[in-house]
Amino acid sequence: MRKQTAMNRDWIATARTLSEALPYLQRYTGAIVVIKFGGHAMGDDAEMESFARDVVLMRQVGVNPVVVHGGGPMINEMLAKLGVKSEFVHGKRVTDAATVEVVEMVLSGRVNKRIVQAINDQGGRAVGLSGKDGGLMTCDQTDPELGFVGTPAEMNPKVLHSLFEAGFIPVVAPLGAGRNGETFNVNGDTAAGAIAAALKADRLLLLTDVAGVKDSSGEVVTELTPDHIRDLTEQGVVAGGMIPKTETALAAIAGGVRAVVILDGRAPNACLLELFTDHGAGSLIRAPRQTG
Repeated sequence: MRKQTAMNRDWIATARTLSEALPYLQRYTGAIVVIKFGGHAMGDDAEMESFARDVVLMRQVGVNPVVVHGGGPMINEMLAKLGVKSEFVHGKRVTDAATVEVVEMVLSGRVNKRIVQAINDQGGRAVGLSGKDGGLMTCDQTDPELGFVGTPAEMNPKVLHSLFEAGFIPVVAPLGAGRNGETFNVNGDTAAGAIAAALKADRLLLLTDVAGVKDSSGEVVTELTPDHIRDLTEQGVVAGGMIPKTETALAAIAGGVRAVVILDGRAPNACLLELFTDHGAGSLIRAPRQTG
């Protein structure tokens, strides 16, 4: 009897959660949400399965998710296996012709298809592509010293809109085409930000291995403006690996994305918490609301 009562409480709590989520489900119907997926969660089968289930649920309730992924550790592993040595300039990998071939093989092949399969295994309809497909992302060379590393210069999101209309979930590898047919490796966060701006996405979710942007006392700041981010950066509070993520957030907002959230991808159901509950997750960055 006691066990049955506990089970009833669990089901009642589940039903209440679904009921309370209704306004948020309605709010995001038809919305475009770009998710940068990376970090620890990509290498863990259980977390990959959980992430895939969340993405399928988002699509099921009318959200149009786009998954943009990284794959640095997998690239490193394959380069080592093939005996391809890497050089670094100012802490960034030089991507020569041999390296970019491996990068494309790993990102568009192994990593991309693993995510696609995970989503399809949960009942979704995912399609894998890279920024080279459909003219999605045309890049300029970032720095001649870095070789085939690109910065998005022109975006054409028509292929993504076509996939939305057909009910598919796009999974995008961060590779771009050069103007002369080159293949460029693009930072995953940068690619996600450029895609979100091109789509004028409602949300860009940057999943990482930290809880969000922290203040000088080490506490996560749940909501920030671009000016607040700049102040924290000037003070040295935002530093290290968080700087590229906040720079991506600021560029995305300037490009028309409604809001960016930096959140811990290791947290269970992080994307659902952010979108469909009042609690939210991580640090939300958006321009100040206009009055009058």
